[in-house]
Amino acid sequence: MTAASEFVRAPRAGYARGMRARDLVIAFAAALAQAACSSGGPDEKKTAEIAEEPEAISAPGAAVAAPPVLVILGSGTPIPEPDRAGPAVAVVAGGRAYLVDFGAGVVRRAEAAFRKGIAALDPRLLTIAFATHLHSDHTAGYPDLILTPAIVGRHAPLRVFGPVGLRAMTEHVLAAYGADLELRRAAGDDMNAYTVDATEIPAPEGMVEVYRDDVATVRAFHAAHGADPNALGLRFDAGGRSFVISGDTAPTRAIADACAGCDVLLHEVYCRAGLAAAPQSMQEYHGSHHTSAARLGELAAEAVPKLLAAYHVLSFGCTDAQIEAEIAARFAGRTVIAADLDVL
Repeated sequence: MTAASEFVRAPRAGYARGMRARDLVIAFAAALAQAACSSGGPDEKKTAEIAEEPEAISAPGAAVAAPPVLVILGSGTPIPEPDRAGPAVAVVAGGRAYLVDFGAGVVRRAEAAFRKGIAALDPRLLTIAFATHLHSDHTAGYPDLILTPAIVGRHAPLRVFGPVGLRAMTEHVLAAYGADLELRRAAGDDMNAYTVDATEIPAPEGMVEVYRDDVATVRAFHAAHGADPNALGLRFDAGGRSFVISGDTAPTRAIADACAGCDVLLHEVYCRAGLAAAPQSMQEYHGSHHTSAARLGELAAEAVPKLLAAYHVLSFGCTDAQIEAEIAARFAGRTVIAADLDVL
């Protein structure tokens, strides 16, 4: 069996300027031996000029004029609830899907959305993804995202953007599946489809543009997820709509600043009333790592989103109605508790 290997490519113009972002190609060595490698929103603190990406793959016949939407692929948490897949969402715009996080079940949920008529979520077209942080519930589907679309017909490499540590995670995933990849290479698979281009985003100060193509612009900001210095939140602007995705975070002013009247604020939440019955250590942990429904209501009142959607719901025995009531006590705007395959 051939060992997995790392190949470093010169950063695309602009990615490293001021950001120190590393644009790295991580690939299976035997695969690369087969083919030559080619060497508006709110004000943000702009620390890099981001070059335009090569034209991304769009869904064949996609209605690119359709308004952008946010598709909930997984609304769950580390708790294995059968009706909620692991955290994963997709901004769908211009016939393309931009994944955010890849929890357990991500590709099957994408296929389910595709069968419901969202052409851009055909697994064969999943080529761009972002990670907010590297906790297991948000990344357990990473091998699935790398391998399954390639098996069913994706031909382009997978481009992934995320916090420091993403490169090492990618290397280890490819190494873990080295035997499988060698067998697929020997069988004549298109090994370009198994290539991963992983770009690490250093912890941003303020809000920093990290990606742009002819459809979407993506900005990252720091999320307050306990002791994790690299956790990110993301804002997407595409087709006149704006989406802010919190990732996992305690309440932070950065969320309100990033949203500032955005179309959709997708934010994690826990039920404070339910957590009150838990041991003190658990209450302290969630209080410093996550956001209660009451605090989310306060945050939303500052951010003023057109729609507040709660996901990654740690209910601790509360009903959706109880969580909505905690939010509504402090935020009078539209609020939903997101479920898998919701389209916002």
